[in-house]
Amino acid sequence: MQLRQRKAPEDSVRHPLFARVYARMSVAADRGGVAAHRAELLAGLSGRVVEIGAGNGLNFARYPAAVTDVVAVEPERSLRRLAVGAAARAPVPVDVRPGTAEALPVEDQGFDAAVVSLVLCTVRDVPKALAEIRRVLRPGGELRFFEHGPAPEPGMARVQRVLDRTVWPALFGGCHTSRDTLAALGGAGFELGPYRALRVPEKGPRTPTSACVLGAAYRPGADPL
Repeated sequence: MQLRQRKAPEDSVRHPLFARVYARMSVAADRGGVAAHRAELLAGLSGRVVEIGAGNGLNFARYPAAVTDVVAVEPERSLRRLAVGAAARAPVPVDVRPGTAEALPVEDQGFDAAVVSLVLCTVRDVPKALAEIRRVLRPGGELRFFEHGPAPEPGMARVQRVLDRTVWPALFGGCHTSRDTLAALGGAGFELGPYRALRVPEKGPRTPTSACVLGAAYRPGADPL
């Protein structure tokens, strides 16, 4: 079978103002406790890894030594430039590439694991993105995820729905506060592994993006004929 490779325009996603804000906010969030969640997300990974929506590369420093290399895909030019700098300091080889989640510029079944970290909220087509991740994972490959999603409190859930229909995506780089990662993974044919719900930040006022889920899912060992 000939392996396929998808290509997308290098700058098919442009959010320069949000990229600058996100770069500062993400560093502050790491200092506020998100760094520990990143470490948990990546613990125990090995082999070849593809990271989708790598942002400014804050995960790179936390990849374990058993990871042989990382291909990090980031569509936004400003964030990709920061990711290249972070890759130079990473403890494992990291190759930063332009591309989108819906058209990953990598080969079929080329990776042992994939990582999505606060990115499924922003992709334009979640089912297509998950289909791409399934395409590039080897049979039995692992998808690690750390995403925010639907709030358990009815009042905050209503707030999320209003924000997602109005100002939030425009203000925050296409982000949607209430996308259901677990349901999307099931719908894309992934087998759900261990996961846990958490709140970010753990203490203090709740925000529309406080409800998060962190865990693993797996591409089935063989695709149906």
